[in-house]
Amino acid sequence: MLIPHPSMLVAPQNNIQVQPLNLDAPLSNHTNIPTEFVWPDNEKPCLQPPTLKIPPIDMKAFLSNDPQAVAKVCAEVSEACKKHGFFLVVNHGVDKKLLEKAHKLIDTFFCMDLPEKQKMQRKLGEHCGFANSFIGRFASKLPWKETLSFHYSNDKSTRTVEDYFLTSMGEDFKEFGSFFQEYCEVMSNLSLEIMELLGMSLGVSRECFRDFFEDNESVMRLNYYPPCQKPELALGTGPHCDPTSLTVLHQDQVEGLQVFVDGRWCSVAPKEDAFVVNIGDTFMALSNGTFKSCLHRAVVNNQIVRKSLAFFLCPKQDKVVTPPKELITKENPKKYPDFTWATLLEFTQLHYRSDEETLDAFSKWLLEKNK
Repeated sequence: MLIPHPSMLVAPQNNIQVQPLNLDAPLSNHTNIPTEFVWPDNEKPCLQPPTLKIPPIDMKAFLSNDPQAVAKVCAEVSEACKKHGFFLVVNHGVDKKLLEKAHKLIDTFFCMDLPEKQKMQRKLGEHCGFANSFIGRFASKLPWKETLSFHYSNDKSTRTVEDYFLTSMGEDFKEFGSFFQEYCEVMSNLSLEIMELLGMSLGVSRECFRDFFEDNESVMRLNYYPPCQKPELALGTGPHCDPTSLTVLHQDQVEGLQVFVDGRWCSVAPKEDAFVVNIGDTFMALSNGTFKSCLHRAVVNNQIVRKSLAFFLCPKQDKVVTPPKELITKENPKKYPDFTWATLLEFTQLHYRSDEETLDAFSKWLLEKNK
């Protein structure tokens, strides 16, 4: 029998509907915060963490097909991904105006009255929709944030994002949905280029991972971290590794992202013209453990809202996640059982709160389940 892990989620009894806490102005400005948002001493934010030095990866140089430039970029990515799984992407070709509008639309949505936002309320066990405080999903260590997540399919015959907003919010949000449909398409294209880079950095063909993710079924998330009058007690997002394959994140100019490297938390400084990219658990399994999915978190402050745009690249849900044969050797045998993204998604939504041990816990759960 699988022994329950501290991060295993407890299913709510009798489908009791729990009233979410409102992170709008009254609570954000309160001098005390509810105990549900207070984190244990060993997980509380550290003051003035050092800044993590992560390489700016020049996508223009990689796509230039200059052998020396490509080799240099691949070496830099390989080093970063073997150590901590984080790097910056610059010269990515994404229009600055697209990013500026995306951040403005984050404000448009999250500054609406709570009843309006709740038209897109995330349901228990689902990964899409509006969420604030997560009190229905977790009993303690609640994240100090609001999020809006939605599904994206790279199937060109569908308009998944646009349809979602139209269905949930009506005609007034048609333009909003249309914009984020375009944004997700741009992020998907960038992610596929990064997959070419990761493939070459691992010594497999350039097309290997691009082909695997060409029909991706991904997730887009808008993050909104209101000011917190006790930032030393709370976290915007708790320590975790992303269960997805690849995260392509654009931060505003407010610091808050931290990565755990060499036994300490380090800050990732915002850079307006760069995306922060990190490896997720699914790609760690695809790389047979060669590239690392790294522990990270988001801290809050008591002065100003922090915002970010996160595109989580995921394979098509029924695709089997298994490493290319070139990455399985006698010296480096296969580390994880085969699985589908749909099964890992179910595990993290219904059974387990993502942390630094998600992939190992999932592997044990999967083996137990398949006995």
